Amino acid sequence: MTTETTTAGVEPADPSERGGTPVDGVEVVGALSPSRVGDFLSCPLLFRFRTIDRLPEPPSPAAVRGTVVHRVLEQLFDLPAADRTPETADTMIAPAWAELQEIEPAVATMFPVDGPEIAAWLVSCRETLRRYFDLEDPRRLEPAERELYVETLTDTKLLLRGVVDRVDVAPDGAIRVVDYKTGASPSEMFEGKVLFQLKFYALVIWRTRGVVPKLLQLIYLGDGQVLRYEPDEHELLSVERKVQAVWQAIGQATERGEFQSRPGALCQWCAHQALCPSYGGSPPPFPFDKVRGAASPAPAE
Repeated sequence: MTTETTTAGVEPADPSERGGTPVDGVEVVGALSPSRVGDFLSCPLLFRFRTIDRLPEPPSPAAVRGTVVHRVLEQLFDLPAADRTPETADTMIAPAWAELQEIEPAVATMFPVDGPEIAAWLVSCRETLRRYFDLEDPRRLEPAERELYVETLTDTKLLLRGVVDRVDVAPDGAIRVVDYKTGASPSEMFEGKVLFQLKFYALVIWRTRGVVPKLLQLIYLGDGQVLRYEPDEHELLSVERKVQAVWQAIGQATERGEFQSRPGALCQWCAHQALCPSYGGSPPPFPFDKVRGAASPAPAE
């Protein structure tokens, strides 16, 4: 799958769909990333709109800020250790923003032309990025991988894939999986939900490298908090079963063409309320012709 830009907006950003390698000699039944699992669990109809209908969504300043900050944090480690300073990172914001506009021109439509909004938004990007340096000293880190695409096949031939922000490997071989979040840290009630993404990545790394990551680390740049978790094999097997159950539920919904809406707190940020029955809208006819005969509503590359 590729991510295409339209004048109306951009397709939902799932970085794992921008890369990938063929699964040679194996006919996969389908593919899932943690983002797509999260979509289905939060609202099956949202999953349909994003994965099957491929409806564009207008870019949001918060999401695009996250993209720009992630890009700078990726590029920061290309520099010599001594140059990885807050001042240097600050100068990298504008080029990262310019690069993103070249890749996805629709993001420029977020702000009025020549208005003050863009300047204030760039300041918010810099403030978010500076918070990173209060939590880690990149001069003392040498990540093994950044923006790492990972994939593995389950025994049922379901492809699990994703893009990991950073992987650190200690001299003794211990693996730390790191994910940057530009928002604020969640309450304890929602920690399990946000950790699912990293457990998913840990499962894929375990299956491909034979080593369970020692530590999962979420760095929240919105409020300067760090969430750390040590997974074990039992938990990762549970994640694998959960993903398989989600895949089965997606298959059943696809066969019927029925993806129910699930109203909740996140609805206020949804771009598809006009098509949602919970808000008086009507989804477009289900594209049975599009999915009939396909191995998956979200096929692998």
